[in-house]
Amino acid sequence: MTDLHAFIAGLPKAELHVHHVGSASPRIVAELAARHPDSRVPTDPAALVDYFTFRDFAHFIEVYLSVVDLVRDAEDVRLLTFEIARDMGRQNIRYAELTVTPFSSIRRGIPDLAFVEAIEDARKAAEREFGVVLRWCFDIPGEAGLESAEETARVALDLQPEGLVSFGLGGPEVGVPRPQFKPYFDRAVAAGLHSVPHAGETTGPQTIWDALTHLHAERIGHGTSSPQDPRLLEHLAEHRIALEVCPTSNIATRAVKTLEEHPIREMVEAGVLVTVNSDDPPMFGTDLNTEYAIAARLLGLDERGVADLARNAVEASFLDAPAKARLTAEIDGYTTSWPRRRP
Repeated sequence: MTDLHAFIAGLPKAELHVHHVGSASPRIVAELAARHPDSRVPTDPAALVDYFTFRDFAHFIEVYLSVVDLVRDAEDVRLLTFEIARDMGRQNIRYAELTVTPFSSIRRGIPDLAFVEAIEDARKAAEREFGVVLRWCFDIPGEAGLESAEETARVALDLQPEGLVSFGLGGPEVGVPRPQFKPYFDRAVAAGLHSVPHAGETTGPQTIWDALTHLHAERIGHGTSSPQDPRLLEHLAEHRIALEVCPTSNIATRAVKTLEEHPIREMVEAGVLVTVNSDDPPMFGTDLNTEYAIAARLLGLDERGVADLARNAVEASFLDAPAKARLTAEIDGYTTSWPRRRP
């Protein structure tokens, strides 16, 4: 392990773009598949490597939904959530805003209250046992249409779980225009939730403008196409609207051809607040530490530059001011005390 990789491994971190079901480790996916033998998902963790090799974004969505189908009762939900937090704790992730899609589980027959109670129970246990603070983004699966938007808004606003901080929109962008979801984001924002839709991952900058204009976006999930519009980059930088950048995900889903072509450098050079995230880490064969190492290589960062990325995530998070100050101080203390090895 190089000095930089060792530094990243120990660095206290926050993660802002990571999906609930998409964070299921091969061990957990295989265990769930074995519990539900009617699924086509492999029960051998080794076989999941090939299963999680994606031809394109549409194929990724198909595979992702097959894993969603494995989460069928509240026990599955609780197990998944708790184990995700365990993996985060091993990476020194102190805080994560986990994107959760309640509609998918409720449609599978899990009662809405049971679903919320399961994630909340796991959240409290994770903080107690692993020191990982979890918060929720309730996410509309765009491919499921306005029915899913209505149900997601209902669960969020009627049940109001304690850990809920934001409202999102995921799934395919092509053929799923953002403006149609405006009424649901209006309701969520009026109720005090933050807006964090995916936009510009597999479509152009106009999707990002739509998310800003119609959905009150405070952060943008991915925003990969933003450098195609200099005016958009200027707007994002001026208003400190963060981009939740997920390099390996963009390669795995073919949103970007190669890491060398990834636009993260253009984003940073334009002054945009860039955060680094893992999206669906086991599905993409990555984790947050790996994504930080990739970003460090692409941006030419040393340890202090990597620490700046960690501070970006804290700044862009929906932690309250005292909690932000505490986590930033922890990052600063770790960085200051880091033993730099010299030849």
